[in-house]
Amino acid sequence: MVQFRFDSLIPRWERWSLPVLPLLWLAAWLANPVHSQDLPIPPNLILFVSDDQSPDLGCYGSRDAKTPALDRLAAEGLRYTRAFATTASCSASRSVILSGLFNHSNGQYGHAHDYHRFKTKESLSTLPQRLADAGYETIRVGKFHLAPESAYPFETVLSGNERDPVGMAQQVAVHLQKRSKDRPFFLYFCTADPHRGGGFRKDLPYAPDAFGNRPLAGDSTRVHQVDPATIDVPDFLPDTPHCRAELAMYHQSCHRVDQGVQKLFDALREAEADTQSVFLYTADHGMAFPGAKTTLYEAGLHVPLIIWDGRRPLDKAATVDLPVTHADLVPTILDYALVRYDAEDVHGVSHHPDRIDQLPTPRTTYASHTFHEITMYYPMRSVRSSRYKLIWNIAHPLPFPFATDLWESPTWQERLKEGQQASYGPRTVGSYIQRPKFELYDLVADPAEAKNLAEVPEMQQELKELISQLQAFQKATGDPWILKWEHE
Repeated sequence: MVQFRFDSLIPRWERWSLPVLPLLWLAAWLANPVHSQDLPIPPNLILFVSDDQSPDLGCYGSRDAKTPALDRLAAEGLRYTRAFATTASCSASRSVILSGLFNHSNGQYGHAHDYHRFKTKESLSTLPQRLADAGYETIRVGKFHLAPESAYPFETVLSGNERDPVGMAQQVAVHLQKRSKDRPFFLYFCTADPHRGGGFRKDLPYAPDAFGNRPLAGDSTRVHQVDPATIDVPDFLPDTPHCRAELAMYHQSCHRVDQGVQKLFDALREAEADTQSVFLYTADHGMAFPGAKTTLYEAGLHVPLIIWDGRRPLDKAATVDLPVTHADLVPTILDYALVRYDAEDVHGVSHHPDRIDQLPTPRTTYASHTFHEITMYYPMRSVRSSRYKLIWNIAHPLPFPFATDLWESPTWQERLKEGQQASYGPRTVGSYIQRPKFELYDLVADPAEAKNLAEVPEMQQELKELISQLQAFQKATGDPWILKWEHE
């Protein structure tokens, strides 16, 4: 019997929240005014989330990326090499980022917009609410993609084209100059880049592409061009002209995100807030290509994560190899904010620098996917140990459903026309669409997840143990789909 308790991973971590701090400051000043300045002051917090981006940055070793602003942050901060989304779907992942709860528990099973209409449970205490209660001004700009707004209350909502990260940062700059400096702020900054699509009109004086690229204000020097002929094609994708062309567009869009990061830091410096701020950068999930987005494969879950603390920038880059997930962001951010919380209230654990050495090694992580679009019912759950990953395809008799933007991808359509036996990265088109009940991969020997070991006799004990861990995880997080073990 596997015993599974999230709060057993670390001791309960409780801090004084901000409303109590003025009383502490007053008491300290009365007792010893000389040392009152030594009391901890909560920092400003910036959570920057890009849209559909794998760890394709210069600081992660990409030869095709042009990301100087993020590379500088990584050079003075923490760069996580094994950071993972808990689901590779936009709304569902963002709900985890802001609640600290897996989406099958917080109720945001899929997209919030249009006819999809999935929404988060309003009874939850989410990150913006917790920080507002602690005295923070909560600000958001750009892509929201969650529902209802009452579950994620932000005091200030700034306008801005989510496809223009530089313009979004300019809106933040204006607000920072006029806001009161009497309390810290939490800024939730979300781009729509490098998501596929852009919705540009045909009458505009430029040629749109699949990732919304276009000249900005006539300044061609701000457009990062990548040569498709020399680009590095990830192992999970087919090396075809269509794929290379789309990857070049994707990297161009990623560069636009980096430009927004630079402009945002300019705004922080102008407001004299950079040295009192903690900046976190991640993406909601991996790149928008079939084989990544909407799957539980590594390409869908592996994301960048950089944490830069302006109060104590590092002299040289620090790499964190411990596996962490988006469920860990809420407790980590609350620790930075000096806000009290109970370990039972979140599914993740803090990896604040003062706490990270207390995390267990090796660490097991989990992922959960149920919907993307409302028509895309395909529940999956996964457990990932230090070496192996198990994916349980709960609806395995069904063909794998496609997000609209992924289905229309020239990369996919070109291979689909070649038939079911055509190769698509390490898989065939047919095996990508029709999946077995269990997929078991040795991530050390087979990082591309090409060889399913679920039927290998020597792996049955490992399979049994991972299934047991997965069931314990489902029970601990209130996953309704745990019933499928008995009923189907």
